[in-house]
Amino acid sequence: MATTTSSAAPTTLASVTLEVADPAAARLFHSAFGVDRYITVRASEAASTGFRGFTLALTVSGPATVDGFVDAAVGAGATVLKPATKSLWGYGGVVQAPDGTIWKIATSAKKDTGPATRDIDEVVLLLGVEDVKATKQFYVGRGLTVAKSFGGKYAEFTSGDGCPVKLALYKHRALAKDLGVPADGTGSHRIVIGSTGGTFTDPDGFRWEAARS
Repeated sequence: MATTTSSAAPTTLASVTLEVADPAAARLFHSAFGVDRYITVRASEAASTGFRGFTLALTVSGPATVDGFVDAAVGAGATVLKPATKSLWGYGGVVQAPDGTIWKIATSAKKDTGPATRDIDEVVLLLGVEDVKATKQFYVGRGLTVAKSFGGKYAEFTSGDGCPVKLALYKHRALAKDLGVPADGTGSHRIVIGSTGGTFTDPDGFRWEAARS
């Protein structure tokens, strides 16, 4: 159950930490994949099965760059959940890291306008939630500011100072479908979100902890 405190300081996302069985192996994967500056890891034996309810999404410049990141992930041990293909919205693919984290790599461009790069334009932590409107209001009550909102389907918050990751909300089942995985899952989300506004748990069980100074 979510915990709130009326006197809590305003919250912004300060960090993203993945809980993994083998931190050293996870760090090697993140370095090879090119995302090590965006997240940290810590050891955990917390049990989980199926979909963990979130994805980390990378936005890049073009299809060739998407392919480069997918190839780097696969070369470091990731499994392809959805091969990179064109869609109505652009071009993208989905991979699952050896530690179980699902990563989506996408671009709005359907054609390359330059050579492939290793640059990432944006990283979004996308939480799959049961009720986007209710969870959005929960976070607004904690002090987050909404940057984009599309009714009960999607909400995105402004980034915190110094954190390279944005926070967004999407319907749980819609997110699972987009990633190409069954929606069911049990146990820990295996992720901890660093908070500038204290420790709490959101309505869908995602844990926020006071960020280390």
